[in-house]
Amino acid sequence: MNYKDILDQIFTAYPMYHKVGSAAYKEGLENIEALLAAIGNPEHKFKAVHIAGTNGKGSVAHLMASYCMERGLRTGLYTSPHLVDFRERIRINGQMITEAEVVDFFNRFSHITDHIKPSFFEVTTAIAFDHFVRQGVDIAIIEVGLGGRLDATNVLCPLLSIITNISLEHTQLLGDTIAKIAYEKGGIIKAKTPVVIGEFHPESYPVFKDIADRMDAPLFRADEGIEITGAMSDCTIKETGGNILYEHVHCPLEGEYQRLNLRTFLTAIGVLEEMLPFDKDVTREAIEHVVRNTGLMGRWQVLRQAPLTICDVGHNVGGLSTTMKQLEEKPCRTLRIVMGMVNDKDIEHIVPLLPRKALYYLCKADTERAVQPEDLAELWRAAGLDCRIFPTVKEAFLSADQDAASDDIIFIGGSCFVVGNLLESL
Repeated sequence: MNYKDILDQIFTAYPMYHKVGSAAYKEGLENIEALLAAIGNPEHKFKAVHIAGTNGKGSVAHLMASYCMERGLRTGLYTSPHLVDFRERIRINGQMITEAEVVDFFNRFSHITDHIKPSFFEVTTAIAFDHFVRQGVDIAIIEVGLGGRLDATNVLCPLLSIITNISLEHTQLLGDTIAKIAYEKGGIIKAKTPVVIGEFHPESYPVFKDIADRMDAPLFRADEGIEITGAMSDCTIKETGGNILYEHVHCPLEGEYQRLNLRTFLTAIGVLEEMLPFDKDVTREAIEHVVRNTGLMGRWQVLRQAPLTICDVGHNVGGLSTTMKQLEEKPCRTLRIVMGMVNDKDIEHIVPLLPRKALYYLCKADTERAVQPEDLAELWRAAGLDCRIFPTVKEAFLSADQDAASDDIIFIGGSCFVVGNLLESL
């Protein structure tokens, strides 16, 4: 089979959570353990940093990868979902896995996958881990897919675990309280392995502390010790109490929510440096070069300056609250928001976060889980929001673009699929 045939098989033969939702979620690690055992247990053959969380884990993963690359380490990066190209999920030193390498995996192991019948994420995890071993990475940064305790990536014995934050999402799978979700995310904490908690929450932190104590795992809080001031594009990083560590750091991740992610990253590399000491400080370079090094997309990504056009993959209450506030604070003539959502999001609690004076272009992303724009419009109009309906992301964006003056702002978001559809059309 060629790459197109393989890709068609990956997307159709294996249940994919981001396409069909909870029907693709396989509870338990037996499947992934059997698959990895059959291909030689690659998960035991590379050093790793393992990252879970409701929001921010992708950004922190890319920052960690950028840091390791700046240190001169051959760095694997496994993230999800992809926005345009499946191969975005699996990178080494910023370079996506090649089409030929994906085909080669199936040429070697299709008899195994046909027998085990893994989920989409399980087979993708196996491809990534096998690729990292075959390419001899020094370290791999691994982002959890969903949850933690029962996620396919949780077969690792990492150098360091990171949990960025906790908010209510995927409650039908992970639990309907912060504490229950924290228990699932906390499942990545391993015996005697340090763990960084990115954001303190009074309901989640005791859960993490209890797990860490039982596992004899050193626990570090990112909210203690580091402050970030100024605009993200020209920020100052200092210790709590005033000692300046870095000035005029030009962070390309300009979303206000990135302050938390940057603080988590800085805490994590401080812990990692205790295990992998080196004699050169590359922290500034890691931050400033993160997009160039890793290919990160869709995080307050500025596509054009006039009219200012921004896309962002934030898609839940925790992810959208800061983004919407930041949008409202930016001066413009008219704020035009292209938005679509998928059906497992807490849409009724998201609507009150949306700017009241914006004009909304509601659309349907190319996924089975997308909410019909007509259904979104009912909620928007009930909340007094001005909205129009479009059948696709591309049509919604083109309409917003045609309507916009040079001093307007166009924002595209609400779902990874919406941003992915937009970037693909561009």
